[in-house]
Amino acid sequence: MERVDVSILGRDYSLACSPSEKDDLLSAVRFVDQRMLAIKGSGKISSNERIAVMAAIQIAAELLAMRAPDGPLGEVAVGDFKRRLEDMHRQLDLVLPQQVAPSNS
Repeated sequence: MERVDVSILGRDYSLACSPSEKDDLLSAVRFVDQRMLAIKGSGKISSNERIAVMAAIQIAAELLAMRAPDGPLGEVAVGDFKRRLEDMHRQLDLVLPQQVAPSNS
């Protein structure tokens, strides 16, 4: 695990993640920080705790809206679905021979 120091709404946090997850973690931190700054900037809420709760609710609502409404993938988030497709693609690359494009001659 790698230690990552971040700042959210002016407060510093030390987080741990694997090196392969660091970029995604930093993107998530930036997203949360921007959302919280926007809520704070609206001037309607001043408590950091309430700002965090409002940001969490907004982000959760967006996540839930991105889920497929019906069918077998109804409980799968778009990011999870994308990762599953990428995993399947890598597995297919391992087991299927590379197709050679026909020559034009």
